[in-house]
Amino acid sequence: MNWKTLSLLALVGLVACIVGLYLNNSIFGAGPVTITIQVAAALLMVWARLTFGIRSFHGTANPTAGGLVTTGPYKYIRHPIYAAILYFFWAGIAAHASAVTVAAGLLVTAMTAVRMVAEEKLLVRTYPEYEGYSRTTKRAVPFVI
Repeated sequence: MNWKTLSLLALVGLVACIVGLYLNNSIFGAGPVTITIQVAAALLMVWARLTFGIRSFHGTANPTAGGLVTTGPYKYIRHPIYAAILYFFWAGIAAHASAVTVAAGLLVTAMTAVRMVAEEKLLVRTYPEYEGYSRTTKRAVPFVI
């Protein structure tokens, strides 16, 4: 299986879901709880981007040179950027729950999961120490998932 191609297709699906939620006015929180979750998710994403650096910007799963990052939010979550996306969008969906928004949220989750798995398949090949790191660090929710 070509994980880079699958990752790119998942990105296209993810963007389509996000655009759909935006056009449905269901992307942003509507009360203090959902807005707080979204602000926290945005801060997590900024923290992860700053920790990882500029090398993290790519459309397909692509382990980059420079070593495995296990500091900052990566100490607690293997995929803090994807986790931030999930937290942000599920908060918006919770604020505007309907069959359509939940279906879009499930697709966002599925596409994000595909990207996480694709990246992990390539990371194990590039960084043998990733396997040990993945046994001690959860994918998207610290200490849970």
